[in-house]
Amino acid sequence: MTGHAFPRSFKTKYLKVSHGENIYIYDTEGRQYIDGCCGALVSNLGHAVPEITSAITRQLGKIEFAHPSRWSCGVVEEAAAAVAEFSPDGLNQVWFVCGGSEAIESAVKLARQYYVERDGKGSAKHLTIGRWNSYHGSTIGTMAIAGSMARRRTFLPLFTESPKIAASYCYRCPFELSYPSCGVRCARQLEEEIRRIGPEYIASFIAEPVVGSTVGALTPPGEYWPMVREICDRYDVMLIADEVMSGCGRTGRNFAVDHWGVTPDIIATAKGLAAGYVPTGGIIVRDYIPEAIKQGSGAFGHGHTYNGNPVSAAAVVAVMKYMKERGVVANAARVGAAFGEGLKKIGASSPIVGEVRGMGLMWGFELVRDKATKEPFAKAAGAAGVVTAECVGERLIIYPGSGMIDGIEGDNFLIAPPLVTTEEQAGTILERLEAGLASAAKKLLQ
Repeated sequence: MTGHAFPRSFKTKYLKVSHGENIYIYDTEGRQYIDGCCGALVSNLGHAVPEITSAITRQLGKIEFAHPSRWSCGVVEEAAAAVAEFSPDGLNQVWFVCGGSEAIESAVKLARQYYVERDGKGSAKHLTIGRWNSYHGSTIGTMAIAGSMARRRTFLPLFTESPKIAASYCYRCPFELSYPSCGVRCARQLEEEIRRIGPEYIASFIAEPVVGSTVGALTPPGEYWPMVREICDRYDVMLIADEVMSGCGRTGRNFAVDHWGVTPDIIATAKGLAAGYVPTGGIIVRDYIPEAIKQGSGAFGHGHTYNGNPVSAAAVVAVMKYMKERGVVANAARVGAAFGEGLKKIGASSPIVGEVRGMGLMWGFELVRDKATKEPFAKAAGAAGVVTAECVGERLIIYPGSGMIDGIEGDNFLIAPPLVTTEEQAGTILERLEAGLASAAKKLLQ
């Protein structure tokens, strides 16, 4: 073992990054790659944007840290106002953290505290219902709520399991039904689970509006989110939308829930919130929740050292301003529509693509050995890794995933370039992706 930086994997041969610019990343050999997945759907505005880096530098010259237990900071309030303006009507209060896992933890804890403030310390409402094939973070608490088995197995003894329902996985319906005759059975299962456990014990339900890394841009039927909103209302359960990946313009709307006209009680977001320039996340909350705390105990019993950090806030202000002035969300919708059609054509012609799904500039490919039967590749084949490697050979970076069928089998990948991608750049991505898939198909089907 060489070096002192503990890598994520000792079995991975890493590309060595030099610098980035716009939608491109350069290695130390001078080769240019298209960042076709924004790292992990983080770098929404591309790399080294001067307006954002200069805003961060200016803030560093003023104050780099002021502990939120003692100080309020004007730039934090400015960032919160910008995020509230960007959010669905009614979501006006913002709590900033350092990333997605912290945002989810904050949302779940806030939901629990709300019911304690409202109903007293004896409130039994504490459980959060999650979904299988979900990822909500890598802390002990978020792993318990999520259903990404590969990330959970080693650490199962460390947490208390949370209840879960099936995801809206139409391509491989867990109920062996077909849409629309199914009546959106996956949404109706939420009511069944609430009634089975007892609504007096359920504080919240959490889901990704468009599922990210675990299944590859899994997009629900149009009725799904309105149905779960109505169920949550009926049983006095908070609806938490995990928009860590799908938020901040990624799907061609400010937040993915905007596609269905649904207002959650809490939106948890991160990644694109500061576009990767400073580690940042946050929860955006309907007014009635902090109002209950204000009228009750007076304090949210939660916090991290860097929550409400002024440098993160400066990055958020700059990102929100840039997106507004440049029409970035509209660009994601416009370029994404044509890009999606191109991706679907590539998927239809490839012998190893079972489904292409997504919206805006968030798209997923499900890989299969047999398109007709939907038979997956054997896990040992490492199909997502093979496609990723071939795309790297074409100077295109994609985001692989696996295990979505039964927690073991199944391969997919995300293609999600920066929201500033032009039509010409999108065309180049399509060309490189098509070439990478063709090379991968030859290797996987030989």
